[in-house]
Amino acid sequence: MKKYLSEMIGTMVLVLMGCGSAVFAGIPGQTFTAIGTLGVAFAFGLSVIAMAYTIGKISGCHINPAITLAMLINKKISGKDAGMYMLFQVIGAILGSAILFFLAKDFVSETTHTGANGYTQVIPAFIAETVFTFIFILVVLGSTSKGANNKFAGLAIGLTLVLIHIVCIPITGTSVNPARSIAPALFEGGQALSQLWLFIVAPFLGAVLAAFAWKGIDTAEN
Repeated sequence: MKKYLSEMIGTMVLVLMGCGSAVFAGIPGQTFTAIGTLGVAFAFGLSVIAMAYTIGKISGCHINPAITLAMLINKKISGKDAGMYMLFQVIGAILGSAILFFLAKDFVSETTHTGANGYTQVIPAFIAETVFTFIFILVVLGSTSKGANNKFAGLAIGLTLVLIHIVCIPITGTSVNPARSIAPALFEGGQALSQLWLFIVAPFLGAVLAAFAWKGIDTAEN
């Protein structure tokens, strides 16, 4: 249970800090200076780094169902734990979105109060979410693998997420994490909810591809 609660807390922090940066400071026109794409990207990445070195020793700090799926495929986690991880990740994301929605509903005048993902063209969005999740999961698997310099894994993973957000925010707002997308969409409703399927299917597809790709190239697996 401690592992599951750690995943819940970690995902809550990721959603609250990452999506919160987009809601409160990512958009110009407020009474403060907007941090823009780069600032939001770092908010997500720094959240992952902080949680990696906080709960990593307890649960491995997946805080992302796509990472959990890849770990399951590569037999780094049991089926039972994988299911519970995903459940508590979504619960944590909902808690983070609930806090953010409460704070933002009377404070932010923009259309989104949760930092929900969205897209205008489905094919580029699907390709982007699949490819960037593939890259992200590959870094996760590589940096945490046997023989890697695991002390810096959290830093490598967090900075990779920053890089991915810099490129992908203009396309979809960047998900690469189904839990991160599910919770904001539940509170946002409307278009965010109708487009949610893509932010579940594409990251999971990217995770599957990355898991099998890593099996093929990792010398420790062969």
